[in-house]
Parts: sequence; structure tokens; C-alpha cells
Amino acid sequence: MEEQPIGSWLADLASRSPAPGGGAVAALCAATAAGLIGMVASYTTGGRWSDREQHMRQVADEASTLRAGALTAAQDDVTAFQAVSAAYGLPSASDGERGERSAAIQRALVGAAEPPVRTGELAARVIELAGDLAQTGNPNVVSDVAVAASVARAALESAIINIEINAAQIREPAVSARLGQTVKDFESAIAAAEQVVAAVREKIRR
Repeated sequence: MEEQPIGSWLADLASRSPAPGGGAVAALCAATAAGLIGMVASYTTGGRWSDREQHMRQVADEASTLRAGALTAAQDDVTAFQAVSAAYGLPSASDGERGERSAAIQRALVGAAEPPVRTGELAARVIELAGDLAQTGNPNVVSDVAVAASVARAALESAIINIEINAAQIREPAVSARLGQTVKDFESAIAAAEQVVAAVREKIRR
């Protein structure tokens, strides 16, 4: 994905192909939001910002790591979806084949829930960094902080949807419970994103 032109990737997205799909879009949103965090941190270095330059460079470095992780999650989502499709395509003529197919589907569904979990975790961290930059970042690019939080929120909401669609078909109670708690944690991060956007909008109005 990293080597593919964005226009080509969007064409693939719009085509009659199941992957890339919503999970990859969620991860791309997280990557874009992390990119904005890195930009704001970079604009808060040198000159009048020299007193916080070390911190901002740390933020920029972490944002770069988050961006890379989100791109990996996007590709992993495609791979996981392909595994689910392959599992559903297994033969089911005999009882033995049906049992093997069912087990393979369950394994694939559990695997398919993991990329959106990672996407949500990355997006939640982006929101935390946006909360920091809303207070400490260069005010000339404060609107970009709000955009980062807003796009990360979209990534979180999308991750939740993709977790839930897989969790609804997973039969292992422990896995379902873990994914349910993850969704609750992400919902809290969505509220934090709303607070960042509101704080930035209040600054802009002053």
C-alpha cells in the first residue's frame, strides 16, 4: 500500500472488489491523522518554540511510528479479509469438511478483528497527542490539530464497526468479551476527540 499511488488505491477501493474495504479505510484515516500530528509538532520547533522543541520532536517521532503502524494495519486488514473469504470457500460436503470449515472461519474471524483493534488503538493515541498539541502546539496550525482529532475519531468509529461485525460471528465467549471491552474503551476515546475539537474551535473564536 505504501508504494501505491493514492489515486490507484482509491480506484481499487471503488471497484467491485471486497478488499480494500472499510477496515483499510479506517486505518488510512488513522495514518492521515497521525501525519497531521507530525506536521503540527514540526511547526512547533525552533525560534520561539525552542523551549518545547525536544518534546515536539518526540511527538513527531511517535506520530511517524503511528502513521507507519496504521499503514501496516490497512494492509493487514486486506490480508485478514482474504483469509475470511478463503475460509468460507472451503468445501463442506461432509460432516468432517463442515467441521473443518467452521473452525477455519472462526480462526479467520478472530484474525480479522485484530487489524481494526490495532487501528483503534493507534487512533486513540493520536487523539491523546492531539489533546496535548491543542494546548502546546503552534497556534498558527491549531486547526490541523482539530482535523487530526476529527479524522482519528472517524478511524475509531470505523474500527468499532469492523470489530463488531466480526465479533457478532465469533463463538468464543472470551474473545467476544475482550472485543466488547475494546469497543467500550474506543468509545471513551471518541469522547476525548470531541473535547479536542471543541477546545480548538473555542480558541479559534477568541
